[in-house]
Amino acid sequence: MIDVPPSTETTVASRGHGFGTAPVFLAAISTILGAVLFLRFGFGVANVGLLGALLVILIGHMITIPTALAVSEIATNLKVEGGGEYYIISRSFGASIGAAIGISLYLSQAISVAFYMIAFAEAFRDLFPWFEATFGFTPDVRLISLPMTLIIVAVMITKGADLGVKALWGVTAIIILSLGSFLLGHGAEAVPFSLTDTVAEPVGFAVVFAICFPAFTGMTAGVGLSGDLRNPRRSIPLGTLLGTVAGLFVYVLVVVKMRLNAMPDDLNGHLVMSDIALWGPLIPIGLGAATLSSAVGSMMVAPRTLQALAADQVLPVAPLNDLLGRGRGAVNEPMNAALLTGALAVAFVALGDIDAVAQIISMFFMVTYGSLCGISFLQHFAANPSYRPSFRSKWYLSLLGAVMCFMMMFQMQPLYAAASLAVLAAFYTWVRATHAEERGLATLFQGAMFQLTRWLQIRVQQSSALRQDRDWRPSFIAISRHTLERRAPFELLKWISHRYGFGTFIHFVEGYLSVEQMEASKHTVEKLIALNEESGAGVFVDTMVSPSFTTALFQTIQLPGISGLANNSVLFEFCDDLSAELAQITKGCELAGNLGYNTCVLRSTDRHFGYHRRLHVWLTRYDDANANLMILLAYIIIGHPDWAAAEMTIFATFPAGSLADEVEGLRERIATGRLPISPHNVRALPADDVVAIDELMAQHSGDADLILRGYSLELIGHQGAEVFTRYKAASDILYVNANEDIVIS
Repeated sequence: MIDVPPSTETTVASRGHGFGTAPVFLAAISTILGAVLFLRFGFGVANVGLLGALLVILIGHMITIPTALAVSEIATNLKVEGGGEYYIISRSFGASIGAAIGISLYLSQAISVAFYMIAFAEAFRDLFPWFEATFGFTPDVRLISLPMTLIIVAVMITKGADLGVKALWGVTAIIILSLGSFLLGHGAEAVPFSLTDTVAEPVGFAVVFAICFPAFTGMTAGVGLSGDLRNPRRSIPLGTLLGTVAGLFVYVLVVVKMRLNAMPDDLNGHLVMSDIALWGPLIPIGLGAATLSSAVGSMMVAPRTLQALAADQVLPVAPLNDLLGRGRGAVNEPMNAALLTGALAVAFVALGDIDAVAQIISMFFMVTYGSLCGISFLQHFAANPSYRPSFRSKWYLSLLGAVMCFMMMFQMQPLYAAASLAVLAAFYTWVRATHAEERGLATLFQGAMFQLTRWLQIRVQQSSALRQDRDWRPSFIAISRHTLERRAPFELLKWISHRYGFGTFIHFVEGYLSVEQMEASKHTVEKLIALNEESGAGVFVDTMVSPSFTTALFQTIQLPGISGLANNSVLFEFCDDLSAELAQITKGCELAGNLGYNTCVLRSTDRHFGYHRRLHVWLTRYDDANANLMILLAYIIIGHPDWAAAEMTIFATFPAGSLADEVEGLRERIATGRLPISPHNVRALPADDVVAIDELMAQHSGDADLILRGYSLELIGHQGAEVFTRYKAASDILYVNANEDIVIS
C-alpha cells in the first residue's frame, strides 16, 4: 500500500452514498447494452459475417472476463475506496504507475461521455426526413448532442450520483423492453441463413473490433462507484461479474437474431433493429435511454477518478490538486472534477464522429484493462503472503487478458496503440520525476523476479546431474578482507562473471558475531552494493564474520551457488608479500583444492591491470590439468567490454624435444574449441625448467596487463608461498590451479 495522507484516507473512506450491489450491476449492464449494441452490431455482422461477429464477441470477452475477474480479485484484497479502478491500480502498482494509468483511465471515461452523447443524437436520425420536409434543412446531429451534454453535466453537478443511480432503474427497464421487442420480432420476409455472408466491400476485422469494443468496456462502469458503496468487497465482484455474463448472453442472442432476420446490406444501414422489432419505435427509445444512462454512468465515475487522482496529489500543479480533490457536501460530490469532465466531453462531442471517438476510447480502455490483468497475474506469480483476496481468479486467465489487450491494440490501430502507450510512458516519467519516493516499475516486478529466480535456481540444481564437462562455466567465490581498499579482485570477478559465469564476493570480517558486528556488516554490504552498481558488475556481494580466515573460508565454500549452480572455484588475492596473509592464502588453496575446488590467486599490483590491452597465458609442461581452465578464463576475461581492445597471447614453454608436438596439439585444441585466438598468437618458447620460464616471462611479458600462470597443490607443498612471490614483475598475475576435468570442445 502506498502512503496516503491520513486526512485524505479518512475523508474518502468515511463519505459516500452507501450503495449496495444493484447500482454496480445496473451501471455495468446499462452500459454494456448501450450505444454500440444498438448502432454498430449490425454493422459488425454486415462486414465480418455472423461468424466474425461471434468472434468479435469472443475476443472481446477474452479481454473483459479476465479483467472482471482481476478487478473482483484485487477489490477483495484491498479496502477499496473512492477512485474505482484507479484506486485498485495505484494501491497495487504504487502511485507512479497508478497515476499514469489513472490519467489514461480518466481520459477514456471522460471521452466516453462524448461518445455516448454522439450516439444519443443518432437515435433521432429517423426524424430528420420529417424535419427537412417541415423546416427545409437537415439538422446537424450536434444540435442535439451538444445541448444534451450540457444538460447532463448540469444535472450531475447539481443533483449528484444519487439521482444518476435512481435513473438507472428506469433506464435498464426501457433497455430490457427494447431488446425484448427486438428478440420477439421478425423481419418482413424470410432471409437465407449464412455464417459468413458480408457486404460487397467489407471493412477489416480489426476495424470492426475497434468500433465494437467500447460495448464491452461497460462491465467496469460500476467500479467507479467504489467510494459510494457500502461494501465494495462484495458489491464490486458480484455486480461486475453478473453484468459481464448477462451482457455476453445478450450479445450472442442479438447478433444471431440480426442475421436470422436481415441481409448484410440491410444490417449495414441505420437502426435495422427497428425493422425487426415487434414495435419499431421502442428501438430508438431504447437507444436513447441506453446512451443517456451510459453517459450518466460515465459522468458519475470519471469525476470520481479525477478526484481520487487529485487527492493523491499526482496532478502537475499543486493548486489543481487541491481544487479538483475538493468535494461538496457530506457525500463528497466531486463538483469541480465534474466541471472539468463536462468541458472535456463537450470538446469531443463537437467532433461528431462516433467511429473515431470509439477507437480512441478503445485504446485507453485497453491500456487500463491490460494493466489490471497484469496486476492480477503478477500478484499470482509473486506469491506475496500479504495478497489474500477472498475472491480468486486464475493466473492464466489474467495473463490471457493482458496479452489479448496489448495484442489487439496493435491489431486495431498500430498508430493509436503506439500513441496511447507513449502517452502512458510520458505520464509515468513525469510522475516518477515528481514522486521519486514512491514505488516504481522495479518494485512492481520484484516479487515476480524473486519467484522466477527461485524457480530457475531449483531447476538448474535439479538438472546439474545431467551437466556435461563441456558445459562447464565458472561459478566463483572470492573472499577478501581488503574489499573496500583494493578493487582488483572485485574487478577480476566482475570480468569472469560478466556473461558466462557467476560470482559471489565475500568481504571477510575477522571477529565474533555480535549485534554490533551485524550492524557494521549491514553498512558494509550497502557499500558493496553501491560499488557493484557503480562498476556495473553482476556479482552477488555479502559479508562473513568469522574468528579466522580459515574458518571464514570453510563457511564460504559451503554457501549454495546463488545462480543455482554449485560453486566450483575460489579466488584469493594479495598485494604485498606479507607473510601472515600469504600463509593464510596458501593454506586456503590447499584446503579448497583438496575439496575439489579450482583455486585462483591474484597477485595485484599498483599497475591495476594497465590498459586492459595485453593478456598473456603461460603454459608449461606442468600445466596438463590447468591448461584448459587457463585458456577458458582468459577467453572469458577478454570477452568483457573493459577488455574489448585486448589481444590474448599464449606462450607455450616446453622442452625443445617436445615443443613442436605440444604447440601443434595446442593449436588444434584452440581450433576445435572455436576460440578466437590467432595461430600467430600461440608462441613456442623452449624451456627446460622453472628458472628458464621465469626468465622468459620477464623478457616477453614485462609490459603485459594481466598474466595467467598455472600452479599445483604439490608445488605449494614443496615451496609454500614462494610459488606466488618468486616471480618479480610489475604485471598483475593470476595463478590458476584446476581440480576439475574441464573440456574445450
